[in-house]
Amino acid sequence: MSNSMIIKETVAFNSDAKTVWDLVINPEMTKQYMFGCEVLSDWQIGSSIIWKGKTEDGKEVIYVKGSIIEFEEGKKTTFSMFDPNMGIPDIPTNYVNLTYEVIPKENGCDLVITQGDFQDADNAEKRYEESKQGWQMVIPTMKKLLNE
Repeated sequence: MSNSMIIKETVAFNSDAKTVWDLVINPEMTKQYMFGCEVLSDWQIGSSIIWKGKTEDGKEVIYVKGSIIEFEEGKKTTFSMFDPNMGIPDIPTNYVNLTYEVIPKENGCDLVITQGDFQDADNAEKRYEESKQGWQMVIPTMKKLLNE
């Protein structure tokens, strides 16, 4: 049995669950921590989701595309993800899932980020490592945005 390639990060926030939820689904917020990308979706199960940004020369680019798999307002969302610019086939096995789950606590909340499984995707190890490194950059910026 091969090892799964799943990233799981739990981030403690002092902010309330509503504020953290807004952080992950509001395009104006995602643009500030996700390398200039806005997350765009109507957040209905089965609907598309895209992460849109601009290149250094100002050209609009879709960096990630996918679809909403699960959505529970204010609590949890899961969506598939695929970077159409990677040069690999746009087939189901090359999509990985990303889940955001907001768990209220007595003083704030936890944001549980789960991404994967990369193991059956093309360039699995490279994508897994790049995503792990990306979260290490993104999470501190998320916390800074909420003054934490």
